Amino acid sequence: MAGPLTGIRVVELAGLGPAPFAGMMLADMGADVVRIDRPVPTDARPLDPLKRGRRSITVDLKQDAGKEVVLRLCGASDALIEGYRPGVAERLGIGPDECLARNPRIVYGRMTGWGQDGPYAQAAGHDINYISLTGALAAIGSTGGPPVAPLNLVGDFGGGGMLLAFGVVCGVLEAQRSGQGQVIDAAMVDGASLLMGMMYGFRARGEWELERGANRLDGGAPYYGIYECADGKHVSVGPLEPQFYEAFVEVTGADPGLLDRQPDKDRWAADREHIAGILATKTRDEWAELFEGVDACVAPILDMEEAAAHPHNVARGTYHVSEGVVHPSPAPRFSRTEPEVGEPYRPGAATADVLHDAGFTTDEIDELVAANVVGHDQGEQR
Repeated sequence: MAGPLTGIRVVELAGLGPAPFAGMMLADMGADVVRIDRPVPTDARPLDPLKRGRRSITVDLKQDAGKEVVLRLCGASDALIEGYRPGVAERLGIGPDECLARNPRIVYGRMTGWGQDGPYAQAAGHDINYISLTGALAAIGSTGGPPVAPLNLVGDFGGGGMLLAFGVVCGVLEAQRSGQGQVIDAAMVDGASLLMGMMYGFRARGEWELERGANRLDGGAPYYGIYECADGKHVSVGPLEPQFYEAFVEVTGADPGLLDRQPDKDRWAADREHIAGILATKTRDEWAELFEGVDACVAPILDMEEAAAHPHNVARGTYHVSEGVVHPSPAPRFSRTEPEVGEPYRPGAATADVLHDAGFTTDEIDELVAANVVGHDQGEQR
């Protein structure tokens, strides 16, 4: 694999959601990520983009020999990432102490919802629960309505997987200077809180109300929100700056008085109704055509299939297709060390290669296979 992380080796313990997302990000950037899958993989989703770019080995971690396989892989790796509840890796015998004893330079990345400590550390939860404690979920929704779940983007992926990937890269860079590894405690509740930093700043300055739909960036302002069009589809409107709002008013033929009233929150509800009435007179695509090339900060709201086919995204290669499945392409872009696009792995497909690279002999590999400690290629996951 090409990319800025070429030469970095990472062990990924199989899991769901944010930890595999971090593994995908690291693999996208060129790291050699070896995923430790279970002997009988429990994740049977076909051609999942979160699985791309790895080499996979199936290992029975309930056997002592399986734990030794993981520790030997750690001995030749820069980092390990796992998404277990606190204490699970320790009970398996592959926790931070064991891995750092085998390789003092390894960065041990841990992904949880609540963190490795604190009153909720051992509690079950999912993205929606974790972001409930950060102020993020309470801030998303319409005036007078309940909070709205923003998919599982804020906790699992933005505040979770990306935070873990960032932490691992930071840890590996530091280890290259110091020669010492460390443990990375990446918690979704921490990451989602971090994403709310700007809003907490607004609140401190008296520029953010706790009521949903009462602020400039939460749909409260008429010049920053979502509007329904004549065909039931929607456009996003975001001309925060006066010059962009002026262009918006000109294209729509809206009341020019909107410009003077922009800071007047007492007029927001009426102005929103005025704009909604205008935007409801044409279809989404008609408005998109009218605003094409105009700096008014208006865009059509696309579904997933439309997004992959949009000319801008096509021109940039924002998406690509692998075996009929649409994948978001690796990001960000690099001018010199551009990553290659990896294919989704097959569980166990790289068992022999991975073990040979880690110094296992052919006889050792044969013994591990015979004892069902490691598996053969499991074939395509369909």
